[in-house]
Amino acid sequence: MNNSPLADFLRPKSLDDVVGQHHLIDKGRALRTIIESKNIPNMIFYGPSGVGKTTVASIIASETNKRLYKLNGTSASVSDIKDIISSLDGFDSQTGVLLYLDEIQYLNKKQQQSLLEYMENGKITVIASTTENPYFYVYNALLSRSTVFEFKPVEPIDVINAVKRAYTLASEKLNLKIKLEEGVCELISQTCGGDVRKALNCVELSSLASPVNKDGSVFIKIETVRELSQRSSMKYDRDGDQHYDILSAFHKSVRGSDENAALHYLARLLVAGDLISPCRRLLAIASEDIGLAYPQAVGIVKSCVDSAMQLGLPEAKLPLAEATILLCTAPKSNSVVCAIDAAMDDVKNGNFGDIPAHLKDSHYSGAEKLNHGKGYQYPHNFKNNYINQQYLPDSIKDRVYYEYGENKNELAAKSYWEKIK
Repeated sequence: MNNSPLADFLRPKSLDDVVGQHHLIDKGRALRTIIESKNIPNMIFYGPSGVGKTTVASIIASETNKRLYKLNGTSASVSDIKDIISSLDGFDSQTGVLLYLDEIQYLNKKQQQSLLEYMENGKITVIASTTENPYFYVYNALLSRSTVFEFKPVEPIDVINAVKRAYTLASEKLNLKIKLEEGVCELISQTCGGDVRKALNCVELSSLASPVNKDGSVFIKIETVRELSQRSSMKYDRDGDQHYDILSAFHKSVRGSDENAALHYLARLLVAGDLISPCRRLLAIASEDIGLAYPQAVGIVKSCVDSAMQLGLPEAKLPLAEATILLCTAPKSNSVVCAIDAAMDDVKNGNFGDIPAHLKDSHYSGAEKLNHGKGYQYPHNFKNNYINQQYLPDSIKDRVYYEYGENKNELAAKSYWEKIK
C-alpha cells in the first residue's frame, strides 16, 4: 500500500484537473495563457494553504520541461539557494530551472536578494508562494521583478467533485469497499474552508477511522466526518491577513447597514476566540460611522462592550451581537471623522497660527501685561448663551471643519444654530 498522503496521490497533472481557481486557469484567463505560451515570468502565488499553488507550480515545470527545485522559506538558507545556482550549468538544467519557493515570507532580505541576479538574466524562473500579503512581506526588489497572482479559497461546489474522486481512490488505495452516508461529501466540502488538501485529508482519515465490516467494507457516517472536520473551516491568524480581512469586512458590513453580514463576520471572530478585536472595532464604529446621527450609540456600545468583557466567551456573544445589530440599523453619519481628520491635517501640514490673545490663559500674574484674556466675552452672559467672537487663529479664522450631516439629529442642531447665529 502506498504510504503517501491521499492529497499527494491525487495531485492534478494538468490545469484541467486543478480544482477551483477559475479566475486564473480557465480558458482565456491570464495565468493559463502565460503557462500555455511556455514563456514563464517570475511569479508570486498568494493565497491560503491547500488551494493549488504548489500544484500549479509543478504543472508549469512539467509543461515547460524545466527542472523543478523546491525550497521552503521556513528552513531554506542562502547556502541552499547557492547550491541551486551552482547547478545551473549542468546538463539537466539546459532547458532552464524553475525554483519554487514556498512560504517566501520567511526568507530574510539577504536570502531574497541572492536570487535577483539570476532572475534578471533568466537562468532561474522563480515562483514563490505565500499565505501572507506579498506587498507586506516580500521585499520590493523581488516584488518589482515578479507578477502577483492571487489564489482564492475553493468554493464547495468545486471541492465536492474532488472529494468524490478521493473516496474512489481511497477505496483502491486501502483495498476497502467504501460506502457513504448521504451528505458526507457535501459536509466535507462545506467544512474544509476552501482548503482542498484539508478536504482530501478528511477523506483519508474518515476512511481509516471507520470500522471495517466483516465483508471488508466500511460505512462512513456524517458523525465521523463532523468530528474529524470540527472547526477545520476556520482560517484565522490574529497576526495575519485573515485577521485584518475579517475585521475589515465586519466594519464595512456595519457601515453598509447589513446586519446579517456583520453578524457573520462577528461570528467568525468569536468562534476563533477573538473577543478584544470586535470590542475595539465596535467602539470605533459608533463614533466613526454612526456619530452624531445617533450619539447615544457610543454609550450603548460601551455598555455592551463592558458587559462582554465581564462575561467572557461564550456569553459575550450576546451583548456584542446586540451592539452590532444596533449599529447596523442606526442612522449613519461620518461628519465626526471627516471633521477631526480635516482639523488634524491642518495641524500636521502647519496650517495653524497663534492662539487669539483673548482666548489665552489669564489666570496667572503678568497675564494682563501680555493682554492675555483681554477682550474675551463670556457666552453665558448673553442671550441663548452665545456671542459671536473669533476662536480660530487669524491665519485660518474662516476654516470650516465640521459639516452637518443629512440626518434628523444633525439637521435639528443645524436649524437651532442657524436661528441663533
